[in-house]
Amino acid sequence: MRSKRSLYSLFTKRALDLLISFLALIISSPLMLLCALAVLLDAGKPVLFRQDRLGLKGKVFSMYKFRSMVHNAEHTGSGVYSEAGDERVTRTGRILRALSLDELPQLFNILKGDMSLIGPRPPLTYHPWTVDKYTKEQLHMFDVRPGITGWAQINGRKAVEWHKRIELNCWYVDHVSFLLDCKIFFITVFKVFSRADNVNNGATVDSKSD
Repeated sequence: MRSKRSLYSLFTKRALDLLISFLALIISSPLMLLCALAVLLDAGKPVLFRQDRLGLKGKVFSMYKFRSMVHNAEHTGSGVYSEAGDERVTRTGRILRALSLDELPQLFNILKGDMSLIGPRPPLTYHPWTVDKYTKEQLHMFDVRPGITGWAQINGRKAVEWHKRIELNCWYVDHVSFLLDCKIFFITVFKVFSRADNVNNGATVDSKSD
């Protein structure tokens, strides 16, 4: 039986999301302008990359990023996640990805109500599988807003196979709290600067787990 949602997860978390993301946008606006200019000069338009993701209750929303790959990268190569040395990633994109600066536009997603600062990372609409293929237990990860970072991100990130990643996401939904979110935030900051678990090392979906 799933635990009842806490007052923090129902109300306080959203209020903090709005306050922190608004302040972060103001503080980071000069940096975001520099990132946008760098993308424009290196790779041309568009500067932002919009991609359909699965969010709260499994609904589809457009997630924003600074474009770090060549135009129409989804239709070339693997079409999913980049690995080390992926030629689709631009010169500027490699820097943005290494420092996770490509994620900054998701602050707008938070203000819109699509995302949270902390929560399960929103999966693609078709990878690792479509929403109708998730089990009842796996769908539990969509009971909260997806986040810029989350429990799975600090416990392996791209090195973790998707079935395990979803288990970690569901664990977070059952244990969400202010202290847990603070822990995830500070560990994320450390991992960003140490560039830990930031490259796919192999298959992200284990067919033997189906």
